[in-house]
Amino acid sequence: MAKKQSKSSSRDEEKLFAVLCYLLSIIGVLLVLVTKKDRGNLSIYHAKQGLVFFIAWVIASIIGTIFLWIPVIGQIIGSLLWIGILVLMVIGIVNSINNKMIPLPLIGQYGDKFNF
Repeated sequence: MAKKQSKSSSRDEEKLFAVLCYLLSIIGVLLVLVTKKDRGNLSIYHAKQGLVFFIAWVIASIIGTIFLWIPVIGQIIGSLLWIGILVLMVIGIVNSINNKMIPLPLIGQYGDKFNF
């Protein structure tokens, strides 16, 4: 019984760290990397996806800021970028909660390029 409970506890901890990679962005990724030896494949995978997500978020922020100077169209483009980032975050969180290692749409394939 204790082994089963311990296994369930470690699985829940993996899910928690995987979710933190999206919620806390770069800080969540760093938490996983600092405790890497204690982490399993799920949290490492989502740390890579979280790092790609963070980079996409920074790029979307820069593009959104640039487009804000254009009346109306800039606000629409900025809003669409933020909605896209929010959708990617939700997809990543849902995948990590469901123990799935599915790459994020459009940007997830770049996560496999990281080797840590």
